[in-house]
Amino acid sequence: DQPDGERICEELYGERAAVVRYIMPGFELARLASNSFEGFEHSAGCEGLILLKHGVFTFGDSAREAYERMIDLVTLAEKRLARGERRHFGAAPLPPRLASPAQVAPVLRGLLASERDPDEALYTRFVLTFRSSEAIRDYVGGEDVARYARAGTATPDHVIRIKPQPVIVPAPAAEDLDGFARDAARAIADYRASYEQYFARNNARVGGDRIALDSAPRVLLVPGLGIFAAGESASAAGVAADLAEATVEVVRDAESIGTFDSTSEQELFDIEYWSLEQAKLGKVEAKTLAGHVVVVTGGAGTIGAATGAAFRAEGAEVALLDRDVEALQGSSQRIGALPVACDVTDRAAVLDAFDRVAEAYGGVDIVVSNAGAAWQGPIGEVSDEILRASFELNFFAHQHVAQAAVAMMRRQATGGVLLFNASKQAVNPGANFGPYGLPKAATFALARQYALEYGGDGIRSNVVNADRIRGGLLTDELVSERAAARGVSEDDYLRGNLLGREVRADDVARAFVQLALARKTTGAALTVDGGNIAAALR
Repeated sequence: DQPDGERICEELYGERAAVVRYIMPGFELARLASNSFEGFEHSAGCEGLILLKHGVFTFGDSAREAYERMIDLVTLAEKRLARGERRHFGAAPLPPRLASPAQVAPVLRGLLASERDPDEALYTRFVLTFRSSEAIRDYVGGEDVARYARAGTATPDHVIRIKPQPVIVPAPAAEDLDGFARDAARAIADYRASYEQYFARNNARVGGDRIALDSAPRVLLVPGLGIFAAGESASAAGVAADLAEATVEVVRDAESIGTFDSTSEQELFDIEYWSLEQAKLGKVEAKTLAGHVVVVTGGAGTIGAATGAAFRAEGAEVALLDRDVEALQGSSQRIGALPVACDVTDRAAVLDAFDRVAEAYGGVDIVVSNAGAAWQGPIGEVSDEILRASFELNFFAHQHVAQAAVAMMRRQATGGVLLFNASKQAVNPGANFGPYGLPKAATFALARQYALEYGGDGIRSNVVNADRIRGGLLTDELVSERAAARGVSEDDYLRGNLLGREVRADDVARAFVQLALARKTTGAALTVDGGNIAAALR
C-alpha cells in the first residue's frame, strides 16, 4: 500500500516472490497471477506471489513448507518496516474535558438511524461497538487525519464491510454534548451526501444499473476517544471494528516508510458493488428486532432469562442485568447475551450498567424492568424494615432503571420502549402479600406516568401483569405458602384461573415481546394469568 509498492516489494523479495500488479479479483486476476509466475525470471525457486493491494500467497510441496514460507516472507516485511520510524500523527487540539464513550455512543447511534415509516415509528437501527487504545487515539486525533483516514481501505475487499471511508466527527466536549450532537449531525449528513455522490458518478460510469446501498458510515472516528463501528448486529459491528483496527495498524506501518496508498475510488466502487463480493455478506431477511438493543433486569431469574431468549429470537441484542453473577453468566452464555452485574437498588450501579451497555452496543431501545422479590406478612403487623426493603427493589429500582433508560433513549432521539413486570398484585392484592403488592401497585402507576410524560419523545411505557409463575420469585416454598393462604392445593393454586392452565415464564416473555412490537400502544397493561376477573382492569 505505497505509491511505489511494486518497486519496494521487488527490492525486498528479489528472487523469492513474484509481484503481481493490482487488478480486481476474479478470473482476470487469476490469469494475471499465473502469467506473472510463469514470466518470473526466477520461477523455478519462486516461493510465493505478492498481489499488490490484496496480500501474499505462498506455496510449497507441503502445507508445512507453504506455511513456513509465509512466515519467512512476512518476517522480511516486518524487518523492513522496523527500519522506518514509527509514525506519530501529531495531536490536533482537544477540549479540556472529553465526554465519555458511553455519553457519545447513543448520540452517534441515533444519528445513524433512519426513519423508514414515520406513522409506525419504524427506524433502521445500527448496533455500535467501541474500540480504543493508545495507537487508535493517536490515529483518530492526528492533525492530518482527514488525509490518511480517507485515503481508502487497506485492501479492496474491506469496502463491503466498512465502506470506502470512515466519517470523522468532532472531539466531544463533556460540557457541550448538545454542541457535539449538532456538529456530529452535520458531519454524518455530509458523509451521506458525499457517499450518494460517489455512487451516482460511479454508477453512471458502469452503465447505471447498480442499486445504491445505504449511505450510513460503518466506521466513526472520534478524536480523543477512539473508533465506533456500526453494523446491523453486534457481530457485524465487531467485524467492522476489527477491520478498522487493522486499518490503523496498516496505515501507521505504511506511513513509517512512505505514504499510505489505497486503490482508486473507481476500483473501490467496482468491488463494493460487485455481486460476488456482496454475496459474502450473506444477505437474509432481517428479523423483526434486528438492530435493537434490549436490557432485561433480573436477567438471571426464570422470567428474565426467558425474556432475554425471546428477544434474542427476534434478532435483538440483549444485555442481562442481575446481581447473582454466577447465575447471570450461565443465563447470558445460554442465550448469547451480554452479562452485566448490577444491583438495581443502587442508582449509581444502574447508571454504570447502562454505560456498559452503551459501550458494548451503542445505546438501548427496549428495557424490561423485571427484577423483584416477594416479601410477605400481614400489613398491620409487618415491620418498616421489610416494607422499605420491598419498596427499594419492587418500586425504586424500577425508577432507577427507567430514569437511566429514558435519558439514553432521549439522546438517541429514536423513541424507545419501557416494559415493567408489575404483577397482578398491583390490582388484585392477596392476603398477607401487602409488602409485595403495595410497591407493585406503585410501579404500575409509575409506568403510566412515564407513558404520560414521555410519549412526545416516542417512548412507550407498558406493564405486564403476570401471576403464579413457577420458579425464580415463586419458589416451591412460596407456592406452598400462597396455596395455604388461599386454602387450596398447590396444583389448584397454579391452575387457579379461568382457563385452568398453568402460566409459565415463556408466556410472560412472549407478552413482553408483543408489547415491544405494539407500536401504537402505551400506558397499557397486559395480563398473563390464564384469566382472573378480579385482576381485570376496569
